[in-house]
Amino acid sequence: MAGHSHWAKIKRAKGANDAKRGKIWSKIARKIIIAARAGGGDPRDNLSLRYVIDEARAANMPRDTIEKAIARGTGALGGENYESIIYEGYGPGGVAFLIDALTNNRARTAPELRKIFEINGGNLAASGAVAFQFTKQGIITVKAENVVEDELLEKALDAGAEDVRNEGEVFEVITAPAAFHSVREALAAAGVAIEAGEIVSVPTSTVPVQDDVAQRVVRLIDALEDHDDVQNVYHNAELPQSVEV
Repeated sequence: MAGHSHWAKIKRAKGANDAKRGKIWSKIARKIIIAARAGGGDPRDNLSLRYVIDEARAANMPRDTIEKAIARGTGALGGENYESIIYEGYGPGGVAFLIDALTNNRARTAPELRKIFEINGGNLAASGAVAFQFTKQGIITVKAENVVEDELLEKALDAGAEDVRNEGEVFEVITAPAAFHSVREALAAAGVAIEAGEIVSVPTSTVPVQDDVAQRVVRLIDALEDHDDVQNVYHNAELPQSVEV
């Protein structure tokens, strides 16, 4: 499977050990700061903030940590100024990588990511080198045990979604980026229990990788995701099930 399932990330977050959980919370806190700075600290009036708070709660982030991040974003508390940057690169086997990062120091982040690529058999590329191989897509995740597929499909399509995919444990409602917020709100209003949702980068085509190359790609994904500034790692590798992350 190319790219990453948001559901998989949520499950990983819930089962993470203390060290890993702290890193996840730190990444989410940055997103809260950015959202609060852009649209204010009231989640009732700031959909982006509301959704990041939902993500924080799904990762069992403490309430006071969420509130402090909001306060830093609104300026009520002092804090560092984070900016969103997209990095691009190539991994083993020519796999394309697109990386969402939030950083307070571009001069630090780029060299560190370049080193991660080099150590793991890839290279950091110039802006625009691989971005054209990805498109934006909204994905809203609903636990399969909480909904009947036909009913979800009807509600999703009525709300303006493009498709509903059965992924086993969950259904993924697919939307255009511009329709993501309205579809999510419509589903919630219709009584659908939403597990998670985000706008992601999806590859337009995939690169099959096997054996040692697949293992090296996974090691690069893990190393990038472990970096404090990295929020999301997208790639176009078609990994065998035995090494999927």
